[in-house]
Amino acid sequence: VVYSYEVEWEESDVEWTDRWDVYLVGSPDDDIHYFAIVNSLMIVLFLFGAVATIMIRTLRKDIAGYNEMQTIEDAQEETGWKLVHGDVFRPPSFSPMILSVAVGTGVQIGVCFFSVLLCSLLKLVNPMKKGQALTSIVVLYVLSGTVSGYYSSRLYKFCDGKAWKRNTMLTAVSFPGLLVTMFTILNIFLSFAKAATAVPFWLVISMFLLWVCVSTPLVFAGSYLGFRADKTDVPTKTNQIARFIPEQPFYADVPFSCLFGGILPFGSVCIELFFIMSALWLHQYFYMMGFLMAVLFILVATCSMVSIVMCYLQLCGEDHRWWWKSFWNCATAGVYLFLYALWFLSSKLDLIGFLPILVYLTYMSMISIAFGLLCGAIGFYSCFWFTKKIYGAVKVD
Repeated sequence: VVYSYEVEWEESDVEWTDRWDVYLVGSPDDDIHYFAIVNSLMIVLFLFGAVATIMIRTLRKDIAGYNEMQTIEDAQEETGWKLVHGDVFRPPSFSPMILSVAVGTGVQIGVCFFSVLLCSLLKLVNPMKKGQALTSIVVLYVLSGTVSGYYSSRLYKFCDGKAWKRNTMLTAVSFPGLLVTMFTILNIFLSFAKAATAVPFWLVISMFLLWVCVSTPLVFAGSYLGFRADKTDVPTKTNQIARFIPEQPFYADVPFSCLFGGILPFGSVCIELFFIMSALWLHQYFYMMGFLMAVLFILVATCSMVSIVMCYLQLCGEDHRWWWKSFWNCATAGVYLFLYALWFLSSKLDLIGFLPILVYLTYMSMISIAFGLLCGAIGFYSCFWFTKKIYGAVKVD
């Protein structure tokens, strides 16, 4: 039986980017999507207001009490966060190099994510073209290399680091190198299995050249600006001998505090994450870029508030080692993202065979690491700003 068909092309005044509206607008999931986003936004805003009110009242009372103390004996009787003023800005004892690289990379990821969303809102990038969106992410990440070099070098300089060349190279190499290594290993498996999703070798080489010829010089330029800039000013001087740290309760130490701190940042985006995962792995469409931008701001606010509160409680326990904890308290949101990916794999996807599962876990591991670095950088700089503010408001002899 021979079949034939006839096609007649008609010119339309509707823009190409709006032609999908007939399928997307009025979708049965729209009501659920709107309600979930608004509900998440209201919960986070309520948490933000409640925590801000508590912190402002508590800090005002503490600062007023400390500033009213007249004698040294009164100061010695006091306990709390003011007693660690001579150690709170002491550089971390464990690898300031790794901390500065991780924080700088997290800032770069945040700038890249914001830039992609902004381009989507301005219709410079069409989210319906997934290949174009992915290319935009890679290009904008490469072009934002100056940001990571600048912030990494500024933090490393504040920690009195001297190996600025190593710091710059690690900032340029660490995260892209990790992703390229994971992708290359996955591509080898795909090539041996003769899968259609295997990437040609020339494409890997072109990505490597884009990284070496564009991103690395931009990181060096940002690092140069960062090391040339003045050292960050802090309101207190650091003592020569570190203060003794009292024994902390088990729930206030690693890993319990970090695992608890990552719940709220992940919870603020988990509903939107379901739609993103469906677009990535279930061949659905994601076009709510305005809502995604709002979720990004919600994530920043949540990470900041959680990190500040946990840092304040830590300083009240006379523990001045807030540098790494402020990073990990929010970075563990990436762990919860990967656990969510495992749940999504077991409940929503029907992958058969070892190779499809390996592809899924590899890409979700990359996304989880990037998400953790972003949240960790937000938490760290929030604590840095918070400590400078509260110790700058008290009278320190």
